Amino acid sequence: MPSSNSVWSAYLKHHGFIKNLIPNSCPDCYTVRDFANDNPIGTFILGTGEHAVAVIDGNYYDSWDSGREVPIYYFSYKGDKNV
Repeated sequence: MPSSNSVWSAYLKHHGFIKNLIPNSCPDCYTVRDFANDNPIGTFILGTGEHAVAVIDGNYYDSWDSGREVPIYYFSYKGDKNV
């Protein structure tokens, strides 16, 4: 399926993104909204396991308000200063 994690992950890696894990010291606490607030500069794709959301310069973009979702990993673009 083109929407499976392995397909879009490979696409992002091919286009210069790097996969990073989010520490799970408090997995029910750190949210998409928290990540966006902590990263005011840069381009990121967050994965929650079954869903993906874009964070660009501190704003998250999705088809619904996924700010309370808990991300487990993210892709960051190599060209961004904070990578």
